[in-house]
Amino acid sequence: MNSVTLLNSTQVNLALKRLARQLVENHDDFHNTVFLGLQPRGIQFAERLVREVEQIIGKPVNFGKIDITFHRDDFRRGEEPLKANRTEINFLIENRQVILIDDVLYTGRSIRAALDAMLSFGRPEKVELCVLVDRRFSRHLPVQPDYVGRQVDSIQSEKVTVKWSETDGTDEVILFTSKTANDSTIG
Repeated sequence: MNSVTLLNSTQVNLALKRLARQLVENHDDFHNTVFLGLQPRGIQFAERLVREVEQIIGKPVNFGKIDITFHRDDFRRGEEPLKANRTEINFLIENRQVILIDDVLYTGRSIRAALDAMLSFGRPEKVELCVLVDRRFSRHLPVQPDYVGRQVDSIQSEKVTVKWSETDGTDEVILFTSKTANDSTIG
């Protein structure tokens, strides 16, 4: 398997700072805006992004974590039962602007599940999507992000992995590709 680094540690941090500034520009003081990080992989990204926003505006913002496990359309398809994460939302989202945060946007199915799960907590005024990596050309559903750290054109057999210093020892985004017969050298 071959790998290519899409974002190194410096680039990940620059993307976080840029996204935070875009959010502040569009939401000002966040008096009517809440953040929802998608469990499990979007949480590290969401926590880092929220810290950046709070540092810029100088006050805390509403941040919650939403579990989408039983809202997914594939949760019964695996051989092992899925393990649910915990939803932690201690505020109302009724008539609020919601920013959904995930690390990688691929098929759009996780975002659809997040929208379903979110509606259990009220009807928002508006929903925006912020992702670190947008895997364009891979959608199964018509979902597009409002805020993107990096776009990558990838095919289904490729995999994008996001690493965070808190859990993996480094901040990095890697694209893994399968090695094909055409990749080998004859010699």
